[in-house]
Amino acid sequence: MANFRKRGELQWQARIRRKGYPDQVKTFNTRAEAEEWARAIEHQIDRGAFVSRAEAEATTLYEALGRYEREVTVHKNGEEAEKSVLRIWKGTELALRTMPAIRSADIAKLRDEWLKTLKPATVLRRLQLLSHVFNIARKEWGMESLSNPLELVRKPQPNNARTRRIVAAKQADTREAGEEAADQESSRDTPDDELARVIAATGSSVLPAIIRLAVETAMRRGEIVGLRWEHIDLQDRVAHLPKTKNGEPRDVPLSSKAVAVLEALMPEENEDEKEGDEAEEDDSRVFKIRSDAVTRAFERAVERARKTYEDKCKAGKVRPDPKYLVDLRFHDLRHEATSRLAAIFPMHELTKITGHKDPRMLMRYYHPRAKDLAKRLA
Repeated sequence: MANFRKRGELQWQARIRRKGYPDQVKTFNTRAEAEEWARAIEHQIDRGAFVSRAEAEATTLYEALGRYEREVTVHKNGEEAEKSVLRIWKGTELALRTMPAIRSADIAKLRDEWLKTLKPATVLRRLQLLSHVFNIARKEWGMESLSNPLELVRKPQPNNARTRRIVAAKQADTREAGEEAADQESSRDTPDDELARVIAATGSSVLPAIIRLAVETAMRRGEIVGLRWEHIDLQDRVAHLPKTKNGEPRDVPLSSKAVAVLEALMPEENEDEKEGDEAEEDDSRVFKIRSDAVTRAFERAVERARKTYEDKCKAGKVRPDPKYLVDLRFHDLRHEATSRLAAIFPMHELTKITGHKDPRMLMRYYHPRAKDLAKRLA
C-alpha cells in the first residue's frame, strides 16, 4: 500500500511497501503526480512485472562512465582512445543527470551539435560507446528497468573510406628556386617523395624509423609501438605480434628495408647493466613512445613539410601541387603498404600479413593506381 507525505510546501513523497519487495520511494511536486506514480508501480507489482529503478535513479551518467572505465575499458586493446571518448562524455551537461533522466531527444540534440564541426565517423563512435555503457548498466549492474535512449537515436552515416596513396610532387622545386633546387634528395621523384619530406621535417628521433616500418610492413600504429625485441627474429625476417586489434596474434614478414631499419635500432647488449629482475619492464620495447604521440609528431611533420614545399615553390615561381602533403594521415601508410604488397602477394596471403579476417575489409586498404594496372594490359 502506498503512503503519501508532504515535504515542505512544494513537494510530496510517495512510499510503497510490499512484502518481498524493497521499499519504493520517490518525491514529486504534486500529490497527483505521486499518486499516479504509486498506482503504476503497484500495478506492476501485482502483475509480477515490477523491476526496481532505485539503482538507476541513484546513478548519474558521470558515475556510470567512471565505472565503465574501471571495469570494461581497461580490458580493451584501444584503452587509451576509449578513455578519451569517455572524458568527452563526462564533460557534457548530460553527465550530471541520472541515467533514467537522459532522453533520446537530448542525445539527438548533442549529436547535431557535434556534426557541425566533427566528421560523422567520430560522432558515431561516441554514440556507440555511450550505447554500450547503457547496455552494460542494464545487463550487469542491476539496472534492468533502464532503457537505452541511443536505440531511438538516428545514427550518422560515416563516409570515411580513404584512397590516399603516397605521391610525388607534380610540380616540384625547379632550378629557378636557386641552389637549393640542385641539392634535392635523390628520392624526390620516387613514390616515397612525400615520406622523404615528412621524415626530413620531423624533429622526432624515432618517427623516421616508425614511418619506414609502417610503409614496409602494413602494421598498425599500435602494433609498431608495441613491438618488442624478443618478438623479432631478424634472421628469419619475422616480427611476431602477440596481441593485435582483432584479438589474434600475427606474424609479419619483414622486407630487407624493414630489417635494415630494425638493425639500426638494436641496442648494444651489456650484460653488466642488466641483472635478472632489475631490468625495467619496458626495456625490450623497440620504440619507447605512445601511440598518440606518434600521431601528433606525424601531423606536425606533415605541416612543416608542406610549409617548406610551398616556400620553395614560391621561390622557384611555380604553383604548388594542391594535393601534395595535404590530408596525409599516419594510417594512410597502412593503405600504401597494403597496396604495394598486393602487387606481390595473392589476396589469401595478404590477409595473413595485414591481419584482416575478411577479404572485403582488406579491399578498403587496397588502392591500386590506374596507371599501374594499365601497364599490365597488352
